[in-house]
Amino acid sequence: MANGSHDLNKEAAEKVLAQISEQEVTEFLQGLVRIPSVNPPGDVRDGMKYCADKLAAEGLEIEYVTQEEEKPNLLATLSNGEGPTLLFNAHIDVVPTGDENNWTYPPFGAELVNGRVYGRGAGDDKASVTAQVMAAVALARSGVPIQGKLIVNEVADEEVGGAAGAQLCAQDPRVEPDFVIVGEQTLNRVCLGEKGGAGCNVTVYGRAAHGALPWEGVNAIDGMGKIIVALQNELQPKLAERTHPLFKPSSSTVSLISGGVKANVVPDMCQIYVDRRIVPGETPDAVREEIREIAEKAIAGVEGLRVEVELGPMGGREAHHCDPDDPLPQAMLKANEYLGFNTEPTGFSMGTDGRHFVAQGYPAIVYGPGDPALAHQPDEWVGVDEVVDATKAYALAAVSLLASK
Repeated sequence: MANGSHDLNKEAAEKVLAQISEQEVTEFLQGLVRIPSVNPPGDVRDGMKYCADKLAAEGLEIEYVTQEEEKPNLLATLSNGEGPTLLFNAHIDVVPTGDENNWTYPPFGAELVNGRVYGRGAGDDKASVTAQVMAAVALARSGVPIQGKLIVNEVADEEVGGAAGAQLCAQDPRVEPDFVIVGEQTLNRVCLGEKGGAGCNVTVYGRAAHGALPWEGVNAIDGMGKIIVALQNELQPKLAERTHPLFKPSSSTVSLISGGVKANVVPDMCQIYVDRRIVPGETPDAVREEIREIAEKAIAGVEGLRVEVELGPMGGREAHHCDPDDPLPQAMLKANEYLGFNTEPTGFSMGTDGRHFVAQGYPAIVYGPGDPALAHQPDEWVGVDEVVDATKAYALAAVSLLASK
């Protein structure tokens, strides 16, 4: 880690850790997983109340940031005097279950089997929600004096972009954090930031004709085929060389395709979505221009075809990361060191709600229990030990940043 020895107050740390019970953490996680909060439609009211009730019972002040009635966002605050503000953020909404016949255990059963809790959202992201809530509970119960605020910000809407969730919260004047820890599945490693995204819609236009007279038209799907091959041959090798010490390489995936109007009509339009994940140094505008140049070159020899390339509905976002020597990552790294966990900082490959806070100028890191490879899968699970470990680490980070010196 960047700074070797930690400066955690051991007495304060041990007081807080003593308030963390594996049984209580497990039972809270199971109760939360049993509350369906599938997005869409994204109704998280019951899950949010479940969290709020737990925190209110320990004396935290409860407020909400709400744009849509079904999607309240929790602000639970533990405060004492002047000092910095630390915000824990994680999301309660989960993706749909898919075909429940593919599940060994009921998606909302939260069954505990061999130390694992199974269920939709068990890892993504109710494990992080649980660890953050229970870390705040432990800090409140411990009696360790703090200077400043801890805000537990559990949100809706992350799985569809966060406009009614974290984005709304990050813009709220009640939410002005000095530090943000976003809970996602990082295997309890300290992620200094996340990759950016610059997904693009690529649309090829041709000319329709009767399927029996294809020479009278210009086939947009044929044109798109040339573009897809060109992206594979020309773009992919370049991306493999675009690396950063914290992140996996830059990447591109054709994830959606549509085109044609009828079986016996030459298609006059075809569209693909190119899911581009970007590393520091790449920008959304440059990504769009690069794809446009490759696409135009691929169909240049076909008269009657044209192509348009536009950034997707989210508009693109650059990668972000903190310096490992900054106070926020140092607090998280010191917590992991104290507990004997991994102290090598890394980066997060997927998108998180952290980007909404970074857009407002607030530093954010990503940390939480669970394996991201299990997210959105049937039989999603998280290990109880991971959630308890994350609870301890969150609590110690709060001690490091907020406890009276």
